[in-house]
Amino acid sequence: MTRAPENLIESTIRAWEAVREQGPLVQCLTNAVVTGFTANVLLALGAAPAMVDIPEEAGPFARIASGVLVNLGTPGSEQREAMREAVAAAQEAGTPWVLDPVAIGVLPVRTALAAELVAAGPSIVRGNASEIIALDGSGAGGRGVDATDGVEDAVAAARRIAQATGAIVAVSGAVDVVTDGAREVRLGNGDALLTRVTGGGCALGAVMAAFAGVDEDRLAAVVAAVTVYNVAAELAAARAAGPGSFAVAFLDALARLDADTLRSRAVIA
Repeated sequence: MTRAPENLIESTIRAWEAVREQGPLVQCLTNAVVTGFTANVLLALGAAPAMVDIPEEAGPFARIASGVLVNLGTPGSEQREAMREAVAAAQEAGTPWVLDPVAIGVLPVRTALAAELVAAGPSIVRGNASEIIALDGSGAGGRGVDATDGVEDAVAAARRIAQATGAIVAVSGAVDVVTDGAREVRLGNGDALLTRVTGGGCALGAVMAAFAGVDEDRLAAVVAAVTVYNVAAELAAARAAGPGSFAVAFLDALARLDADTLRSRAVIA
């Protein structure tokens, strides 16, 4: 039974505290551009990153991880094999896993892989509006990793994906939308500087895997992950002079977050 939206701020705080206390182990099969930033984000949050993304290791590790991220940003042939192996093992072990279908639509290899993996039943799907629409098969994708569709344009597609797969689907944008296929939660925190740092979106998928590893309520876990991430971005932006200082300040903000700040700043509707 998913918690009612009016209780999601308090459940966000509880989930954030659980991540800090439990230090979930997050396996990241992610793109080569963002591995360092993603690992640092998880460490600042209080989670433990593990970039285990080669065949023969990816499957066994998915069985012991708290959560798994499968990010299609740079899907070389060996990593694609490892992704399939990790997903199969996660499904068998009951490990929650996140699918981030980066830049699908026009590019044929990753688009076919995304269709294959979403059919396996991810716990969570995260993407920008154009990626979610392409994953649904109702659009051709965006301009590479950049969305050309608005978040509200993707809500119907997100709902269909959630209904078909059982996943919680998160559409990232100025106002994020999270849906379980029947309900939508809108999250209003964040800052545009996240879009100016490589890995600003990709690392969020890893954070979702961390929160899913400590909270069985998937909708609440995703809401918590997005809220914590975006509140930290707001705090970092207030101190930053530009993208470079923002990236450093963002890690600091994640590490220094407190419950009172989350409670006072969270925008959840």
